[in-house]
Amino acid sequence: MSLENDIKQKKFDDLNEKTIINILYTSSWIDATNIKRLKPFGLTPQQYNVLRILRGSYPNKLMLSDISSRMIDKNSNATRLVEKLRFKQLVTREVNKSSRRQVDIGITQKGLDLLAAIDNMASSWLNNFKNIDSQEANTLNLLLDKLRG
Repeated sequence: MSLENDIKQKKFDDLNEKTIINILYTSSWIDATNIKRLKPFGLTPQQYNVLRILRGSYPNKLMLSDISSRMIDKNSNATRLVEKLRFKQLVTREVNKSSRRQVDIGITQKGLDLLAAIDNMASSWLNNFKNIDSQEANTLNLLLDKLRG
């Protein structure tokens, strides 16, 4: 399939416009497949991102500002996400003993176990992207990095 067929547009004003629209369209497609993959686990992509960030720092805990700065979606409300994950018993939220203004957030064993279960299913999700080989993926990563400057 081509972008033109997918969005039913015959032509673009210029190649850069087509490229940006293609990136946005592809991003939306990836996001939809990610939502579908995480739904059986009761997570949104943003909640999954918070858990992955906390797993990356485990066993150390992080402040909310640290989590926010590492989020993929910079428009996410990290406070709300952490609270939802805390309600699901996937993270802990504790006032720091040495600085009462600081709140430390950590992943629970239940959160680690949930990520392990998602990791076990990762290969089936990654099959969505088998149309490009590792060399093409590397080139795409370089180009996307270059695009962001």
